[in-house]
Amino acid sequence: MSEKVILITGASSGIGKAIGMFLNTKNYKVYGTSRNPDRITDSPFPLLALDVRNTESIKSAVETLLEKEKRIDVLINNAGVGITGPLEEIPAEEILNNFNTNLFGPIEVMKAVLPAMRAQKGGLIINVTSIAGYMGLPFRSVYSASKGALELVTEALRMEVKPFNVHITNVAPGDFSTNIASGRYHAPLLKGSAYEDTYGYSLKTMDEHVDGGSDPKEMAAAIYKVINTPNPKVHYKVGAPLQKFSIVLKRILPDKIYEKMLMNHYKL
Repeated sequence: MSEKVILITGASSGIGKAIGMFLNTKNYKVYGTSRNPDRITDSPFPLLALDVRNTESIKSAVETLLEKEKRIDVLINNAGVGITGPLEEIPAEEILNNFNTNLFGPIEVMKAVLPAMRAQKGGLIINVTSIAGYMGLPFRSVYSASKGALELVTEALRMEVKPFNVHITNVAPGDFSTNIASGRYHAPLLKGSAYEDTYGYSLKTMDEHVDGGSDPKEMAAAIYKVINTPNPKVHYKVGAPLQKFSIVLKRILPDKIYEKMLMNHYKL
């Protein structure tokens, strides 16, 4: 069989770029996407123009790739954006933008590639979610919700498309050392706000976690392993042991005890 054709959304920086660079060395035909590919001059693989918030942009990018390669073997739905803040102080338009980027956009990308995968009688879709999507984290409510929703969409859709030999899985990263902190929306830390002290501390903690996060190459290696797994699992978690263990604790601990543990961590 010829080289697999891989499409990675949000591949101009961060985890997406690390995945693309790694897979580009493994005998795959890698294509990434970016909202502004003309501004990227150091990508070792081609970048297609795609904004996951724009359905026509998605259709155009997928059609361009299919015209060129005639198939798409693997979609890595990686494009996403962070958001932080007290829910009470996050503007509605920023909440909508986050869901458009982290949930509705990935859904539209999947809808765009599925007809081709069904026609070629096979394919793999990997949705990059987040360990934060397994729990409601203070001051990350919108991010947790959008990523958690994508986890559930994946669970449902993978059953719908199994008869067509299309596999879908989630890969949930923990904190990785990327530029996500600079690109995410921060609700302003308002002087005199009821949340000034608690949100200020949490914001500082979140930034420290990202700065001290794992190397994105770890995520790239995990994605490579999933691609080479004949029958992928529903969920994969990639990150520091304690972050992955937090999911186990949520499953086994009573809700209020787990909540207290999180509140202690964030000094609430």
